[in-house]
Parts: sequence; C-alpha cells; structure tokens
Amino acid sequence: MTRTMKGLSLCVAAGLSLSTLAGCTDNGKDTSAPPAAGGNGEPAKQTFTALNYSNPSWPYNKENIVWKMIEEKTGVTLDVQLPSGKLEDALSVTIASGNLPDLMLTMDKKLADKYGQQGALVNILDHVNEMPNLKKWMEKYPLETQNTLSSDGKMYMFPNAGIGETNRMIWMYREDVFKKLGLSQPQTWDELYTALKKVKEAYPKSYPFSFRNGLQRLLNFAPAFGTGTDVYYDFNKKEWRYGPVEDNYKKMIEYLNKFYKEGLIPPDFLSADTKLWQDLMSTDRAFVTVDYIGRIDFFNSALRKDNAQYNLLFMGAPAGFAGGPAKNAYTQYVDEGFMVATSSKKIKQVMKFMDFFFTEEGRTMASWGKEGTTFKTENGKKQFIEKYADVADMRKKTGLSTDGTYAWFDYDAHLSLSSPELQKAYQEAPKYDSQQQPRPAFTPDEMEVLSLTGDTIKKKHDENISKFIVGERSLDDWPKYVSDMKALGVDKIVDIYKKAYDRSTKAAK
Repeated sequence: MTRTMKGLSLCVAAGLSLSTLAGCTDNGKDTSAPPAAGGNGEPAKQTFTALNYSNPSWPYNKENIVWKMIEEKTGVTLDVQLPSGKLEDALSVTIASGNLPDLMLTMDKKLADKYGQQGALVNILDHVNEMPNLKKWMEKYPLETQNTLSSDGKMYMFPNAGIGETNRMIWMYREDVFKKLGLSQPQTWDELYTALKKVKEAYPKSYPFSFRNGLQRLLNFAPAFGTGTDVYYDFNKKEWRYGPVEDNYKKMIEYLNKFYKEGLIPPDFLSADTKLWQDLMSTDRAFVTVDYIGRIDFFNSALRKDNAQYNLLFMGAPAGFAGGPAKNAYTQYVDEGFMVATSSKKIKQVMKFMDFFFTEEGRTMASWGKEGTTFKTENGKKQFIEKYADVADMRKKTGLSTDGTYAWFDYDAHLSLSSPELQKAYQEAPKYDSQQQPRPAFTPDEMEVLSLTGDTIKKKHDENISKFIVGERSLDDWPKYVSDMKALGVDKIVDIYKKAYDRSTKAAK
C-alpha cells in the first residue's frame, strides 16, 4: 500500500470526521473538469453509460418517470445496458473486455472489492472532497460506511442505505387460527412446540410450522439460541466463533428433529421452494412461518378475498430456551451499489452526479419522486398521489426504488403503501433485532481460503445437519460431527474473520 493510500485508509477508519476526510483526499488520475451549469441555473445536460439490472418483478423501463426526474435534478441521462443473464456474469465479461461503461451496478460488494483491487474501479474516497454531501453522510453513518470499505481501506462501491428494511425477516402466525384454538403467541421454543402440537391436532393434514429454502432458515432461528449458522461475532465475549459446532446449535437441531418426527414441519422441508411454501400457507396447511416481513400483506391481501378471517400477523421471536435471547437475525441491509470505472473520461462528473443522491433532496426524490407529481404532503406527512395496489405496483408504474435509482432511501415511502397490520409489524420488529453482525472485508488470499476451505466446511455442515434433523444420523454422534468439522479447518476460517475484523478496528484506534 502506498503511503498516500495507507494514510487514507487510516483516516477513513478513524471516525470518518469531516476534517479528517478533508485532509485525506487524493485527487487520483482524473483531471477532467466538473460539468458547467446550464442556462437558468439548470444542470448541464450530459449522458453517462451504465450497466444496470432489470428485476423481473419491477423491470427496467426507460419511459418510467423516475428517469425524467433524475435528469431534471442532475442533468444526467443514463444510457443503460442490461445483462442478458445474471448481473455478476455480465460484470465479469464487461470487466474482462476492458470496454467499461461509466457506471456499473453490483448486487455483491465482494465483486466491487475484487474488481477494484484489480484496478478496474475508482476508489471513491480519492474524490470525497468533490462530494460534500457524501462526506457529511459518511460522518453521520460510520458503520454503513465501514461496511462499504474494502480490505485495503478503499471504497469501490457507493454506500446504499435505507431500502434494506425490505429484507427484514420475522416470525408470522395465523392469529385467527390461534385465537380459534385458544392459543397464545409462544414465548419460547418449548411453548412453540406445544402450540404446534395443538394446531396439528386440530388440522391433522397440516404441517403447522413451514418455511422455504430449507437450511437457509437456520440463519433466522440461530440468534434465539445465542449462536450463528456460520462464523459470527459474539458481542458478549468479544470474539469470533463458529456456531454450528456449539452446544446451543445442537439444541436448535434437537428441536427441529423433534418437529420433523412429529410432522410439525413438512417432510420435504429441505427442498421446499417458494411455490410449495405458498401453497401450504394459503390452504390451511401451515400456520407459523419465518420470511420477509412484507409477506404479511402478500398473503392477507390475496387470501382475504375468499376467507375474510385469514389473518397473518407479526409474531415475536420465541427464545430458544428459558431466559434465552428472543431475537431475529439482522437481515435488513443490501449489498447493492454503483461502481465507477477507472477508464471513464467523466469521473469527476459522475462523482458530482452520485453526490446528489446523498442529499435530503436526493433521498426524497429517489424514495417519493416529485412533490405535486408523484407525492403530496398533508399534515407534515408525505403520501403518494396515485392509489397503488402495493409497492410492486408503484415500482412498475413509476420506476421509483427500482435498481439503479437510489443510494439513500426513505423507507417510509414503502411503509405508506402498507396495511395497518404490516405497519404495526414494522413497529414491533425492531424490539427483536439481534445486533448487526460486522461484515469484514477480505484480501484476495483470504477470499481464496474462504472459497475453498469454507465451501468444503459448508457442504459437510449441510450434509450432516440435514441428516441430524431427518433422523438419518443420531444426535448421539454430535461430538464426532464436531471433531470432523474442526478437522476440516473451522479454526482457520474463524481466524481469517478475526484478522479481517482486527484490521479495520485497529486502524480506528
């Protein structure tokens, strides 16, 4: 690392103050002038090329009003390229070709770190003095900023904050069925077991507790048992640990094994996809689940047409054991963001463009649109003018909150389109939040070990935990499973996380 970049890395980690950032800026190689203002104080018209993503649920549409509003505020028109397949594949091909657009979207920060360290992407911190709004934002949100940094202390992807709330995952239950059976919300997994048994008795053909994507949901269960499903940071002990070899992890698996034996979860839960899960939830064959919080409106809106009593509501996370933590996994973040190509001839102009999105005005525009056109303010509260069926409907019709249109988001825009039940869920859910896990950045060498050794460990974990749950392997074999996992290099993986974490925290002292 050069002396200039080492100093920059230390400065960014050390609190991200305005004065510190101002003293650590390196202007880099770009010498192009910023865009001149157009007539009547309007921004100069210019075009940037951009690799974007088109979500099938709210596809990119160049005619959406959001693009007109962005141009009105910034003077910028994006000449958008869309991948024919997966975005990560398109990025790989684009980077390899050397013919890069000015801006590129990624859904995975690791790719930004990878391509940035290869020299294909601009270190945004080199231009932070040209972005006063981003600089202020970074000072206000140091954790979000730190999570965007690479292992070399540089930033190859713009931060993205606010819209991650859409990824919040919670427990939900059929309040109408629980009420009918005289059941209360379970406070522990023992009480959950008892409640599920009662529901099974009343609905013999049901699998009361159903979820999709099999072992992925262990991520959501583990915090209630005071553990994790991979390497995790124990904030109480201030150390990195590997959850799947811990005694509390075994307790979680013991419950799931019991649920499986007694038909409280589906026999094919390991392969249950979204369609199968939705079928169970919508036909009185499943009554408790864990999934994205927005599923409350997804199911209630559709199913109340035929069953007015259908009432899927938020349920507090049950503690894994008496006195244990009643916590949900912290999932409300995104790794999506724009990157800037070092080959761009318009780097300064691009930086000025992106800086707009870290203003309150930019946040409002990206979230709500334009006052008087897409939203209005009544009694101090914003609300959309048009009556949209749901968030997806709003996205399709306006382009607001579709990929590539935001960096800092006001989630109240989405909440304004939610039902009272969903809004209440958003009020209650934070009470059950586990502490957000650190997301340390890794060096290329560390990434290689995590890819090879880490993948081997994950495959062995998935294979054995599946067998433990369905009874193909006795839980009496747990000690042997633990020793086998450790022999594969668990401690080596934990040590990589520790070193990566220490690297950033030491720089901040």
